[in-house]
Amino acid sequence: MRISSIEGFPREIIPIEIPPHVVMLRGISWDSNVYLVRDGDGALIIDTGTGVNWHVYAEIWERGGYLDGVKKAVIFNTHEHFDHVGGNSVLKDWLERKGIDVLFAAHRVTAETLEKGDDYVILAYSYGRRFEPQPVDLKLEDGEALKVGSLRLELLHTPGHTAGSSCLYLDDGRNKIMFTGDTVFKGTVGRTDLPTGDGWALRESLERLMEFEVDFGLPGHGKIIENWKGNLAEVLGWL
Repeated sequence: MRISSIEGFPREIIPIEIPPHVVMLRGISWDSNVYLVRDGDGALIIDTGTGVNWHVYAEIWERGGYLDGVKKAVIFNTHEHFDHVGGNSVLKDWLERKGIDVLFAAHRVTAETLEKGDDYVILAYSYGRRFEPQPVDLKLEDGEALKVGSLRLELLHTPGHTAGSSCLYLDDGRNKIMFTGDTVFKGTVGRTDLPTGDGWALRESLERLMEFEVDFGLPGHGKIIENWKGNLAEVLGWL
């Protein structure tokens, strides 16, 4: 298995490819990491950052040809926080100007929060910003799947960081990948002291994630998790 970075980009925003389907962009400043999953004429964008740096991510996708031939895309949010959802609308507008049909997706709890624009949970004010309520087209439950071309990504509801926090699990036949949002990072976990956070629920979510075989854990912030079960055992040890 090989993770490769692409030459020709500024060092802090070099796209990281996990062949054959996944591209990771490390979040700039307060932004979450932003992921692109591509197969055939379909694409999935996982989290969108605060929206402040959306044009940088868009330029990287353009320069790298990552969206060439894409006709439809889904923007999925792993949870409700502004540093993961703030770029939703502006990226949707940009994609639609390119002729790409766009849908929003999230776990049902996250979807309800985004549709209400509930800033008690979203926390846009913490970034000096506002979040406008948005419709969510695909309100998913635990165990349901998003399809991207021939790929199937299973949604795992993993509350704890927030009530709607979820992971996506992809087995593409080459790699087993878990997109974790802020549920778990390399060496630590998402905080539980913000609205709808729950430490006990987080522990149960991590124990559930331990059941999965994962080659690469792709978190909402920070570095790739390569020692999946060892990392989970470490953080469970001090929770």
